[in-house]
Amino acid sequence: MQPQVLIVGAGPTGLALALGLEKQGVPFRIIDKNKGPGEASRAMAVHARTLEFYRQFGFADEIVQLGIPVQQVQIYKDNKQRAKMNFGHIGKGLSPFPFVLSFPQDEHERILINQLKAKGVCIEWDTKLISFHQEEDRVHVITTKQGIEEKNHYAYLCGCDGAHSSVRKGLGFDFAGGTYKQVFYVADVLSETPIDGLQLKLFKDGFGLIFPIRTSNSLRLISLVPQALLDKKSEVNFTEIVPYIEANLGVHTNKVNWFSTYKVHHRVSEHFRKGRVFISGDAGHVHSPVGGQGMNTGIGDAINLSWKLAAVLKGKAKEEILDSYEDERMDFAKNLVATTDRMFSGIVGKGFSAKMLREVLIPYVVPKVTGVSSIRRKLFKSVSQIRIHYRNSMLSTGMTGAIHGGDRLPWIYGQGIDNFKPLQTFDWQFHVYGEVKGDLRELAKTATIPLYEFPWKESMREAGINPGSMFLIRPDGYVALADSGQDIKKVKAYLDGLKVVQS
Repeated sequence: MQPQVLIVGAGPTGLALALGLEKQGVPFRIIDKNKGPGEASRAMAVHARTLEFYRQFGFADEIVQLGIPVQQVQIYKDNKQRAKMNFGHIGKGLSPFPFVLSFPQDEHERILINQLKAKGVCIEWDTKLISFHQEEDRVHVITTKQGIEEKNHYAYLCGCDGAHSSVRKGLGFDFAGGTYKQVFYVADVLSETPIDGLQLKLFKDGFGLIFPIRTSNSLRLISLVPQALLDKKSEVNFTEIVPYIEANLGVHTNKVNWFSTYKVHHRVSEHFRKGRVFISGDAGHVHSPVGGQGMNTGIGDAINLSWKLAAVLKGKAKEEILDSYEDERMDFAKNLVATTDRMFSGIVGKGFSAKMLREVLIPYVVPKVTGVSSIRRKLFKSVSQIRIHYRNSMLSTGMTGAIHGGDRLPWIYGQGIDNFKPLQTFDWQFHVYGEVKGDLRELAKTATIPLYEFPWKESMREAGINPGSMFLIRPDGYVALADSGQDIKKVKAYLDGLKVVQS
């Protein structure tokens, strides 16, 4: 079949977009200018919301089995342990994946590539986007594949090609923001130094992070390049960093597998869409690595965009639905960049407030407050990205109990119920918690939208759901319409409006 979508970039964002389109039977092409997948571990954190999406695609358990759940966070000041926080199941009851998973990006990408390969989809490596231009009903694209020029056209073009995105540049979007002056290093090393969980090391000239990857003897180290070295030369090698690693991080290294230095950027593109061309992931937003949010945010972009493109291309929604992509993802990207900027500046800053953060709040106050169950739940919701909502979206309406249109569907599990299991269809569905009214059952049948009835349990109230609540669920597991009375007029108005049209 003729590809309808061209995906530029085969990192986690582009691969997730490809999986979303494939799941819904949309023909596409995915290209990447590199000669093959990345071989460095790079991004490490895989959060609960990402794993929930992967569960919809059927391979979350495979990633969990290969990764390392972060069981605890230890805080050191001047190489003396000041606190230990248990994070093993910090999100218990909130998600099927109540933890942060450490899983190297190269292995992560390999899983996604193999998932596509098993479905007959191959990445076109060594293929570069040269130029594109739009017409009313298509995008004309010129690419080179192993040096040979090709001309094609597609219904849509999606740029998932990183911070230096050629698609974003081709659209002429401003990438406003800045670059922090500090230079960081990241190293994957083999070491006999015993490390259990994630360690945060605070010391006079900065901070460092240490955590295990792949095996217990393989560690990821992240810290600041000492200014004394930068004053002497612009390029720093691993050997020159080793004395600082041993002194400040307390790690003795046997071998380095990967080492890189970099500066951290904080930028958001002025738009995520222009006509039939979209950008996602680092092409649209980059920020500090605080909280391990970057890769997960790009995957969230991809899932959001994939079902909307598929809905339009398969006649399940009017094209206007695509306007919601930028509205929903832009707000989160801006808030994320602002939040990580404040946290990052506090950790690396030189002022009084930054000093208080490093010397008092992080080593002494934070461990105490994170022992409070309500604060632990809030922390998990924020870091795991299950708190992301689209309440102001054109696709969101209504509320019942504590659940608004635009909220992620709360996870209900136990007593023979798992309300996330039906989400594996990656399509629209009705959920009713309690008894279904006859006219709603008839409407669901007529509209060919699956209806799932969950017997009422008092535990559902803890998740903010009232008896008899009805939700129309989007393919990505977010509530489109919430209603306490199963009001057929409201449902019909939603389905018959500009938002959703069932084929």
